Formats: sequence, C-alpha cells, structure tokens
Amino acid sequence: MTAAHTAAYALVLLPAGKGDPTWFDNPALTDKFVPAIFETLMMTGLSTIFAVIIGTLLGLLLVQTGKGGLTPNKGVYQAVSFVVNIVRSLPFIIGIIMLIPVTKMIVGKSTGSLATVVPLVILSAPFFARLVETNLLAVDPGKIEAAQMMGASNRQIRWGVLIREAMPALIQSVTTLAITLIGYSAMAGAVGGGGLGQMAINYGYNRWQDDVMISTVVAIIIIVQIIQLIGDILSRLVDHRAR
Repeated sequence: MTAAHTAAYALVLLPAGKGDPTWFDNPALTDKFVPAIFETLMMTGLSTIFAVIIGTLLGLLLVQTGKGGLTPNKGVYQAVSFVVNIVRSLPFIIGIIMLIPVTKMIVGKSTGSLATVVPLVILSAPFFARLVETNLLAVDPGKIEAAQMMGASNRQIRWGVLIREAMPALIQSVTTLAITLIGYSAMAGAVGGGGLGQMAINYGYNRWQDDVMISTVVAIIIIVQIIQLIGDILSRLVDHRAR
C-alpha cells in the first residue's frame, strides 16, 4: 500500500473531532452530497428499468406455463420457479459479493455506482417476477375466457388482457421494487457501491459525522416518499375501474 493510499484510508477511518467542520461547512456535504444523491438515483433508475423488463418477462412465463395458464408446461414452470426462488433467497450483501466476477465481466470493475447496477438487477428481477405473477393471477379469469372466445391469440391475451387489467397493481409493484432497490443500493455502500449508502458509511459511520448521517437518511426518506407519491398517482391514472 502506497503512502497516498495509507493517508486516504486513515482519513476515512479518522473519527471527527470537536473542531471539525459540520453541516454547511463540511466538505463531505457541500461537495459530495448532491453527487451521491444523483448516483443513488442513477443506480435505482437503471436497476428498476432492467429489473422490470426481465421480471415482467419471467412473470409472464410463470403465469403462462403454470397450472391453468395459456400454455401449461410443468417442467418449464418448475425450472423457472426454482431459479427465481433460489435467487430470491440470497441476502443482498452475500449476492453482491458472489456476483463480483459477473460484474467485472460486464462492467470491467466491481465497485462504483455503475457496477452496482449489475447485482441490483440480477437479484431484484426474480423478486419482481413473483410480484408480476401474483398481479396477473389476480386478473378475472372470465375476461381471459371472453378474449379466447373472440379468437384472441395468446400474445393478445398476454398484453391486451393480462397486462392491461393488472396495470394498476403492476405500477404499485414497480413502486415497491424501486423503493426496495433504494435500500439495496444503500447496503451496497458497505462494499464500495457508491451513492448515499457509501457516503453514510464512510463519513456518517466511520468518521462519526452525525450531520452526514442525518442528511443521507433524510435524503433517502424524501426520495422514497416522492417515488411512492408518483407510483400512487400513476396507478390511479391507469385504473379504468375507478372511472
């Protein structure tokens, strides 16, 4: 380890003293707080988009091949369900460490906000797939039967009946996913994931800077509230049953 690395490492672990600057005089807040917010939003946004795409496809596959589905296939359903359950069982911190080789292969590095997106997507897509499956199974079977009687294809039923009827619930599920990913991204800070989580650990915990810890917690709470509000509004807008 070089002298520069040693000095940097000591700086991160050095507890804050009584004379240290705080709040608006603290460089950690004035220089790094806003970039950390954008890193968290970037990680959450990208991860949510890819997890929704992958999770929706997996959820549709589970519904279509499951008992009573459009094309029941016990073997395919059990195989996909098994993989989904295995990945869902992994604690995030353990999963992100296990996926370091995959992350390096895709991104070229294992730390940083962009690298964190890879394990976030892989570990959250199965979670969203189960939410999609639950939402689609709640659609009135009578509407599916009516579409079949009118000659609708499986593709038309999947997207024109199942997805359309379940859209309000699906949007709420996307909201739940995004909020969950904010928590995951914060935990990723413990292993160099960047964003508000890493800032809270490096300065709020390792250096005992209460102002940084309070600021990061408040920022995460505000982000979660905004996401929930947007999700509730969109869910009501697409709910044709409420009109």
